[in-house]
Amino acid sequence: MSKNTDVMLNEDIDFPEVRCIGDDGEQYGLISSSEALKIAEEKGVDLVLIAPDAKPPVCKVMDYGKFRYQQEKKLKEAKKKQKQIEIKEIKLSVKIAINDINYKVKHAKEFLSENKHVRFRVFLRGREVSEPQVGFEVLNKVASMLEEVANVDKDYKIEGRYVNMLVTPKK
Repeated sequence: MSKNTDVMLNEDIDFPEVRCIGDDGEQYGLISSSEALKIAEEKGVDLVLIAPDAKPPVCKVMDYGKFRYQQEKKLKEAKKKQKQIEIKEIKLSVKIAINDINYKVKHAKEFLSENKHVRFRVFLRGREVSEPQVGFEVLNKVASMLEEVANVDKDYKIEGRYVNMLVTPKK
């Protein structure tokens, strides 16, 4: 095997018979792996095993460095096109005043307008942990204020001392 990959190259390929293909699409047919290696050496490129499970295995005569470079380039392009979802977190408490809820909802609307997801977390202190319904009530107030601009993605989840709610922007 070649270094740091799981692709077999050149001398590592040791099958009695392989189907050999050139980089330009030229078909060499069924030949021994040693003959395929000779063809690759004559052209000054590598013999790469591209389909080890096929009957017979398929090898390609190509410049492996160039091939790997193109594969990495494709991966980078795919990563660029991936959409990163940013989640903003807003913490609340059970005994929060309505003015403070309004202020936090205003911030949440700003985040949602920027197409970010918002997680509301209500921290439960002391005996409040045994009655998470008080946290649900706070989140219900917030959800009703955000109905016109957001979807409540996940209903309330209890995680340790927190009651969580995830809100996503409406499309």
